[in-house]
Amino acid sequence: MAVKVLIVDDSLFMRSLVSDILTSETGIEVVGTAQNAAEARKALRKHRPDCIILDLILPGEDGLSLLKDIMAKSPTPVVILSAYSSAGAEVTMKCLEAGAVGFVPKPSGEVSLDIESIKPQLVREVKAAARLDARRIKSLIDAKPRKPKNTGRGHVGARKVIVIGASTGGPQTLRPLLGSLPADFPGTVIVAQHMPTDLFTRGLAESLNRNCELVVKVAQDGEPLQSGKVYLIPGGSHMSVETRVSAPPTRGKRLHSRNTDAVVRLRLAEGNELSPSVDTAMASVARVYGPNVIGVILTGLGDDGREGMKAIKAAGGQTIAQDEASSLIFGMPKVVIDAGLADKVLPSQRIARTLMDAVEIESQEARPQRCDSALARV
Repeated sequence: MAVKVLIVDDSLFMRSLVSDILTSETGIEVVGTAQNAAEARKALRKHRPDCIILDLILPGEDGLSLLKDIMAKSPTPVVILSAYSSAGAEVTMKCLEAGAVGFVPKPSGEVSLDIESIKPQLVREVKAAARLDARRIKSLIDAKPRKPKNTGRGHVGARKVIVIGASTGGPQTLRPLLGSLPADFPGTVIVAQHMPTDLFTRGLAESLNRNCELVVKVAQDGEPLQSGKVYLIPGGSHMSVETRVSAPPTRGKRLHSRNTDAVVRLRLAEGNELSPSVDTAMASVARVYGPNVIGVILTGLGDDGREGMKAIKAAGGQTIAQDEASSLIFGMPKVVIDAGLADKVLPSQRIARTLMDAVEIESQEARPQRCDSALARV
């Protein structure tokens, strides 16, 4: 059965171009178009589309207000298709918080004659969105993070590096997950969330910082990884890590000891390459940190992350996949589970607690054991 799509854009020319692109793809049917919010509501009631493509700039009521109303009254998967800028990226993040499940930047402004260049990405987002249960989207955006409690440990003895991979539905899942980690969480967290540009990644970092105790930042080339921080890999780039040794490592010690750290290395993605690559990030971190890595695969379409999780397991690390019931799209996690690469399969609301437990165990093992000897001298 074909995916039914409604296109909402104030430009007749853009509505026509986007419609032509989508109808040329097998399995997609454009059932209606609208130039403003009022027309969009009528078309939504009439056609009951599987997915809405929404421009943010509309005459009168803007796209964000329309999105909020749609999610409140007639939840439907929405993909944002709009020109982007620093301000536009901020609005896009607000759209994700309000329930949008994907976004594709127009390549050259509001009226983009070269819209054909983003066809692969647009088709991918539409087909992914059409598989979603909009009621599940609404439950995710209404979810509140569990209020984290500091452990009182500080960052002493931390060893764990967590690499999280996500695609469609990832921003909505990351908010409660990362928001449930305490400010003194001693692990290092790296997030590979599929995004088309670094502008959107910066917007996501700002959005997450409003809901998280931990500092969330966009990773920069050459910066050292630190415990207690969340690093988002920039959209449109791939990330690896390399060691920087300040003194000869103690014989038999794994990397990420006190005399060894790692720095971020970024390279630009090419063409329509899916980025950031979860596989690339996980495999690189596994090479450097070995058994001290925890890999987490969240909601998303495709198989990015399978090879990365395989690398983590081969290095002796731990792997977690989100379960089907809590995933907006059970694609990426399913591929990992089916390949036998998931040590644990968990609902998203239990992943934060599992990470805290894993880091707690490692911290306890890594702490200097001074208490017994001190008591013996009393």
